[in-house]
Amino acid sequence: MKILEKIKAHKLIEIQQRKQIKSIEQLKLSELYNRASIDFKASILSKNNRAIIAEFKRQSPSKGVIHLDADVISIVKGYESNGAAALSILNDNHFFGALETDFANARASVNLPLLQKDFILDEYQLVEAKAIGADAILLIAKMLPVERIKVLADYAHQLGLQVLLETHTEQEILDHLHTEFDLIGINNRDLNTFEVNIQHSIALANLLPQQAVKIAESGIQDANTLLELANNGFSGFLMGEYFMKTANPAEQLNALQQEIRR
Repeated sequence: MKILEKIKAHKLIEIQQRKQIKSIEQLKLSELYNRASIDFKASILSKNNRAIIAEFKRQSPSKGVIHLDADVISIVKGYESNGAAALSILNDNHFFGALETDFANARASVNLPLLQKDFILDEYQLVEAKAIGADAILLIAKMLPVERIKVLADYAHQLGLQVLLETHTEQEILDHLHTEFDLIGINNRDLNTFEVNIQHSIALANLLPQQAVKIAESGIQDANTLLELANNGFSGFLMGEYFMKTANPAEQLNALQQEIRR
């Protein structure tokens, strides 16, 4: 079984378990449920094709343990003070090692827009994201049929959440030209093989409408790669391992910011 299929199978079980613990009605009683969202898309566009979405994650299926004992509060504050346009906070425990408190601690610590990074399969997860203070959610084209993605995107918008739609193939892009997303991500990493190909992403970007806000995801390991992607129409860059594998992720972000401003 491929990793994405394993994740989906486990997530479906997890969702049912979470529904038993806390109902949608209970989630809607959260203090954060009715907060005004921070405009994720506007924050990306304000950085003139240099918007870094700095990610907090402890591990991944492809890299194993990255920074298991990381202090989420100090790291997200460091990301904010070093110019991140937005943050991505992993919300999956089984495959990515996220603690149940990670997102809540991040939300309480910064004023940046937050992407709740999870494998969304059900409307329940969208209400959950809203209840913990997310501003945007990720929908992965490879995980669900096109019409199901459209339904979830519409519901996310009803809740006041923006949608980052992740694609990886030409067909996924063509299938979703009429999906109501706010930003579209092209994952440089093939989730079946975990191989990274930046040129593949650049080629796909040319298929997107001119006005689409394009986000490059995964595998960006240096300033030159980021700048090449920026020159090919990408506005934002979702980067996690590049920062999290270091002893001081905020310092690594600061160093990258200096390089891309030259």
